[in-house]
Amino acid sequence: MTKPALDVRFFQTDAAAEPVRDWLKELSAADRKAIGEDIKTVQFGWPLGMPLVRHLEGDIWEVRIRLDNKIARVLFTLEGSMMVLLHGFIKKQQATPKPDLNLAKDRLKQLRGK
Repeated sequence: MTKPALDVRFFQTDAAAEPVRDWLKELSAADRKAIGEDIKTVQFGWPLGMPLVRHLEGDIWEVRIRLDNKIARVLFTLEGSMMVLLHGFIKKQQATPKPDLNLAKDRLKQLRGK
C-alpha cells in the first residue's frame, strides 16, 4: 500500500473539541463516506487542484465535495505534511461564505498559537 502524502487530523479547540468531527457526526452515513473518500483522495494524491481542491486564501484550502443533493466543503490548512481539517459546512451559495472562511482563519490562528 502506498504511503499517504499527508497525514490528516482534526483541528482541536483549547477545550479539546473537534468541530469538524462533530459536524461529520451530524451527517448521514452516505454523506460521511463521500466526504471521507474525497479527503482520502487529497491525502494520497496531494498536491491536487480543481475540481477537488481549491486554494482560498493565505494558508487555507478547500476540499470540494459533491453529495447527492448538496455540496459540502471542508476547509483545511497544511502544517508540514499534516492536513488539518479546520471547518466543514454544507454550501448553500456560489461563493464560500465569509463567516465560514473567517471561522477557518480564526481556527488557523488558534492552531498556530497567534
